[in-house]
Amino acid sequence: MAVVMIALVCGWLVQPAAAQNQERYKVRFTTVPMDGGMRDTVAGSGAASAVLAGARLTISGSFEGLRSPATVARLHRGLAMGVRGAPFGEMMVSKAMNGTITGSLDLTPEQVQSLRKGQLYIQLSSEKAPDGNLWGWLLR
Repeated sequence: MAVVMIALVCGWLVQPAAAQNQERYKVRFTTVPMDGGMRDTVAGSGAASAVLAGARLTISGSFEGLRSPATVARLHRGLAMGVRGAPFGEMMVSKAMNGTITGSLDLTPEQVQSLRKGQLYIQLSSEKAPDGNLWGWLLR
């Protein structure tokens, strides 16, 4: 019985420590930088949250107001905030003009550092805007 009690107390003490190791990030989706010709195809907004636990990044969010159904949502790494970069992870996205984005990815140590520096962003593409409709940077 004493062994069980000690195990329960140890488990109870370890849980808060694990929760403290999580880093939380917020995302605000806005339209990608565009020129005048894109006004008819690019629109919308949204928000998401992300949690980094160890090297595992879990993202959950929503979007609305697209001018055509979403097709894909990817995690990208730019050289700096506001600078486009290459995609490296794909998320699940509702194939609709209003919907959700979810996903979990294991990041490399370099990607974790990029996340902490504000270099990672989510880009949502749609049928009428295959090169990007919304994007949002993961920030603390």
